[in-house]
This record gives sequence, structure tokens and C-alpha cells, in this order.
Amino acid sequence: MNAYLWTKTFHLVFVIAWMAAVFYLPRILVNIAEAGEAPDVRSRLTLMGRRLYRFGHIMFGLSVLLGVVLWLGYRVLPDFPTMVAQGSGWLHAKLVLVAVLFAYYIFSGRWLKAVDAGKPLASSKALRWFNEVPVLLLVMIVWLVLAKPF
Repeated sequence: MNAYLWTKTFHLVFVIAWMAAVFYLPRILVNIAEAGEAPDVRSRLTLMGRRLYRFGHIMFGLSVLLGVVLWLGYRVLPDFPTMVAQGSGWLHAKLVLVAVLFAYYIFSGRWLKAVDAGKPLASSKALRWFNEVPVLLLVMIVWLVLAKPF
């Protein structure tokens, strides 16, 4: 049981770190859009975005790895509780939403790479709306994990 709690603790820490990147990367895009043609500001923000994007990928990878251990660890680790049981459809729904959130993150990174290549961004207003998507997804994911409705 001790290994389970440590695994779950680090899984949550890495998820929180990844969500920080998911929330902040679109905000960097908004700042780039509002920076106009100031090349020094745009280059600094782009560099920050690239570093954040790389950090987010590492945090996502670690959280997925530990999530798989939480999901299937009962098969190899003694006294590890199972999450794969009758009535765990919530887990599959959660995984679908996490995949959608990861696709959102990749899409944000593609926008950042396009800016780095000199392509124009959407308006700052559109990017602000785009910035709200992960909040809704996160609320649904947390609700699924806590309520386990099906």
C-alpha cells in the first residue's frame, strides 16, 4: 500500500506541473499576439514558450508513466490496489478527456512553432477564448475521478 500512495502522490505532482504548462502556454501565445512587432519581446516570449513546452512534455510523460503503474500495477506489485474493475468506465472517459487535453497542448505547441517560423497568430481575443478550454476539460476530469459516476 505504501508504494501505491507514493506512486499516486508523484502522479498527482506531475499532473499538476503539466497542467501549469497547459494553462500557461496559451497565455504566452496571447502575450506574443499583443506584443505586436517588437522583435525582442516576441523572441523572449517564444523562447519561454519553447522551454515551457519541453517541460510540459516531460511532466506529461512522467505522469502517464505513473498513471499506467496506478492502472496496471496490481499485476506486478504485491498489495497494489486495482483500478481495473467492474464499474470503472469513468476511467476510460477520463483517459479520453486527457487525450483531448494532450491534443490541445500539442496544438498550442504547433502555434508556438508557427510563430517561431514567422507565421501570424490568431487575434488575442480568440487566443483568450482558446485559453479557457483546458479549464473546462480539467473540471470534467476531476469530476470523473472524484464521482466515479459509471
